[in-house]
Amino acid sequence: MHDDVTQRRSVADHAAAVAELVAPALAVARGQGTARVDIATLLTQVGAGAGLSPRVLARDAVAAVALPGFDNSQMDGYAVRSADLDGASPGAPVTLPVVTPVPAGTQPPPLEPGSAAPVMTGAPVPPGADAVVRVEDADPPAFPSFDDASGDGVVRFAAPVAPDTYVRAAGSDVAAGSVLVPAGTPLGATQLGALVAAGVRTVDVAAPPHVLLVSTGSELAPAGAPLGPAQVHDANGAALTAALAQAGARVTTRVAPDEPDALRRLLADAPSDVALVVTTGGVSAGAYEVVRQTLTDAWFGHVAVQPGGPQGLGTVALGPREVPLVAFPGNPVSAYVSFELFLRPVLATATGAAPARRAAGRAPLAEALDSPRALHQVRRGTLDSDGRVRMSGGPGSHLLTHLAVATVLVHVPPGVAHLDAGDPVDYQELL
Repeated sequence: MHDDVTQRRSVADHAAAVAELVAPALAVARGQGTARVDIATLLTQVGAGAGLSPRVLARDAVAAVALPGFDNSQMDGYAVRSADLDGASPGAPVTLPVVTPVPAGTQPPPLEPGSAAPVMTGAPVPPGADAVVRVEDADPPAFPSFDDASGDGVVRFAAPVAPDTYVRAAGSDVAAGSVLVPAGTPLGATQLGALVAAGVRTVDVAAPPHVLLVSTGSELAPAGAPLGPAQVHDANGAALTAALAQAGARVTTRVAPDEPDALRRLLADAPSDVALVVTTGGVSAGAYEVVRQTLTDAWFGHVAVQPGGPQGLGTVALGPREVPLVAFPGNPVSAYVSFELFLRPVLATATGAAPARRAAGRAPLAEALDSPRALHQVRRGTLDSDGRVRMSGGPGSHLLTHLAVATVLVHVPPGVAHLDAGDPVDYQELL
């Protein structure tokens, strides 16, 4: 059947249609459950490489202890009473006896008036001291030998010091009982560090939405399975499982042959908590388009994009529930580009596990390219050492290995048929 390009949806219109259908269902799924996670267990899982996306806090995490937990020194220096250094000058330095040093991890005795205690970075400031003078600002500008536990010796100061200088006050970062990390925050490296530092042992995290990913095609063999005659491995299942997980989803992957009854049985056996069905393949106008032939109530049509023109969108019955369906084409590059354009922003927004928008930029082309004037072309590329965009392979939707080495998606808008080397082009980062 002839495809009239004037009847194709724009990229923006289809993205809006996907968001309108999918976002409410994901919001409902997100509110249906939380899990209490032990931080120590979570760190073990992270260290073992489990998962591709951070968990997202469902409730505020509250500090169990203050940070810092005690007044401590910001520098290696001398803990002093600031009043003892009033009037100090280069011509009339103040000389104080050096008392027992304070290494990190020790609890010092109170600092007597008229004395100075060597204190290490992060060590407690002795009670009574209200300032720290850097060791390099003292005379001598180095600590004495600490071999003698009596701490004999003197130190001279040639300038006064203001109270609180180089003292990190207890609770100056966060007070005990205060919100440490708010709900909706992904638990990345810095958040986990803060939680551990503040004595948090467990957190409540949002349950990730469950996505059923169905790769269709009688030619497909699951990852790792031996290939039969005229078969190919399920690249879409692998790539989109990872992509969905990185955007915050929990994924169940299935492979269905080009048989409507088989697809119906697969959907009938879907897990009960699936919030979204994503399919690849079977959406064009051919003779064996199983998704289009089976899910006849959905919209199937073309979007003005290359690759990824054939698309499907609607709902599918999973038992008593109607669940959103997003149907991508089957060519691997088409399926991945479709995910990036239409589904990833919606999923990432709903879960909070990843930024909704990829980092983007504009840079000159390293080489000329051609594009269908009526379509939004999405090419794969890299940024070279000169900051130019260089293509990774051609526009073909089967060039999966070229996609694998690409670091950016390059966008050529409708109405542009040719760009010369040096012309600026928009891109979005993939890494």
